[in-house]
Order: sequence, then C-alpha cells, then structure tokens
Amino acid sequence: MSGGKHGNEVFGLDKIIMNDMAFYGYHGVLPQERELGQKFVVDVELYLDLRAAGVHDDPQMTVSYADVYEVVQREVTGRPCKLIEALAERIAARLLEGFPLQEVLVRVKKPAAPVPGHFGYMGVEIRRLNEQVGNRP
Repeated sequence: MSGGKHGNEVFGLDKIIMNDMAFYGYHGVLPQERELGQKFVVDVELYLDLRAAGVHDDPQMTVSYADVYEVVQREVTGRPCKLIEALAERIAARLLEGFPLQEVLVRVKKPAAPVPGHFGYMGVEIRRLNEQVGNRP
C-alpha cells in the first residue's frame, strides 16, 4: 500500500482516524438483540493522500469528519443486520462510495454481546480497498 514517490523514497498512505464513535442499534442474531437494541462502538481509519490538505491548509482537500460520522451513524442506527460483519461491510462500502478514499479500515465493537463472561467487547475489523482507485503504487 503506497501513496506516492518523492525522490527515491516511497511513502505510504496517510490516514484519518476516528475512534470510539458510539451509537445505539438493533443488530444481532438473537431476537432480543433485534428488539431491545444495544450500544455499538465503531472505529474507522480512512486512507488517502493528505499532503495537499496539509501543505495548503485547505479543508476542501481532505475529508470532513462530520460527514464521515454522519454516514457511520446512519448505517449503525439504520436497517438491522444479523451480523456485525455485515454492518462493517455496509459502513466500508458507504465510505468508499462517498469519499475519495483509497482504503478504509472499519472496526465494529459490541460491548454487550450476549456471551457469558467478562470482556471489554466482541468485534470485527475489516479493511477494504477502493476498487475504483485500485491498488496502484
């Protein structure tokens, strides 16, 4: 995963990190999860070249955190999924469709998963490439 070249050096992609976005949703396999709902926590990492935004100090050359947050919120609070894997896929697809990203990482955490025992959360993490951009050097 490389973003660009400068002289003989190859640079990786930059990333915007948005962690611990918490929403209430109705995802789960069990009927009570889909009826009562629960808290879901989402992290995203957005991979893109941020050099121009940094050099020019121009908000138009980056991605709006508020817009990304709104997309994630809409997916988590929207149509229920049985699996958080499916929810993560939906979030990744919407972000890749709506923003000039080369890659996205989505982590969906379920702190109240219906599993006996003590734990911080159960979750999934996926990485997806933007097929429109491709995996070019």
